[in-house]
Amino acid sequence: MTFKIRNKSSGREFIAEKLETVLAAALRQGVMLPYSCRNGACGTCKGKLISGKVDYGTYEAKAMSVAEKENGYALFCQARPLSNLVIEAKEIAVAKDIPIRIMPARVVQMEKLAEDVMRLSLKLAEGQRLQFLAGQYIDILLSGNQRRSFSLATSPLSDEMLQLHIRHVPGGYYTDHVFSKMKEKDLLRFQGPFGVFFLREDSERPAILIAGGTGFAPIKGMLEYAFAQGIKRPLHLYWGVRAKSDLYLQNLPAMWAKEHKNFKFTPVLSEPKPEDHWNGRQGWVHEAVAGDHPDLSQHEVYASGPPPMIDAIKGMVKKHRLPEDRLFFDSFEFAHAPAS
Repeated sequence: MTFKIRNKSSGREFIAEKLETVLAAALRQGVMLPYSCRNGACGTCKGKLISGKVDYGTYEAKAMSVAEKENGYALFCQARPLSNLVIEAKEIAVAKDIPIRIMPARVVQMEKLAEDVMRLSLKLAEGQRLQFLAGQYIDILLSGNQRRSFSLATSPLSDEMLQLHIRHVPGGYYTDHVFSKMKEKDLLRFQGPFGVFFLREDSERPAILIAGGTGFAPIKGMLEYAFAQGIKRPLHLYWGVRAKSDLYLQNLPAMWAKEHKNFKFTPVLSEPKPEDHWNGRQGWVHEAVAGDHPDLSQHEVYASGPPPMIDAIKGMVKKHRLPEDRLFFDSFEFAHAPAS
């Protein structure tokens, strides 16, 4: 049994197979709906159900409230059609032409950037390249139908080598493997690219980029792409971490600030150590942004990092007059090993 889905916003139609989510069906047929975590945790894929019935699936309360559900909204990464549907959702026109592929890669370099951050450099097969947008992510494919998502830390203009910044999460199903068992020359498979977190090039508005921890990875790719393309719009990076050692590539954005007049860099430490001798900004990174930009009505904001940071930013930008459609984010959800 299949169901027809029509997006009222664009007029496009696509077909969902039995038990297929709205989002999965859309992506399979080249309809790029907004999404990020794909597990019902972040709310990026939320859209309106105009007509028809769905199984709403499993999701976290923070991603969609009871009131939103009663008003006709659904999380399309979880919702499975039970009839033909008419929905209302934004489409990302730029990403829809990029094919999602499964590809093999070899680990050619492993480098610890901090005690708990590993940079993996991946080499594709000879003659192969991955087409992606700066800021997108890939899924590492594991045994038992498991997969783990990591943002690409490279610009698509440097696609001969893919880099990931992997933070070690104690008990993490995959990160434990990376930090204890993985070796250079290991082979892996991944699927991608995924995500709608990328720099909107058709805008001249000042862009504020907010990174939390390894949320710096996709923003690094965005900025390297912007500099290579000669984008002149004002760009201001805020990187929030606990202590100075967590700014694992601090010299890189500091160098960018010297080389590009349209770029500013503000590191923010929430728990600096005495040995850091820190004279810079302290506190939560979203509070630093709010202090510098009391009126965000003319800006765009790009945020990447852990869910508590993303949630705080959502509340902050709303109070500071940022239009809802100018906040773009990538919420990092960490997966732990399955119970035995």
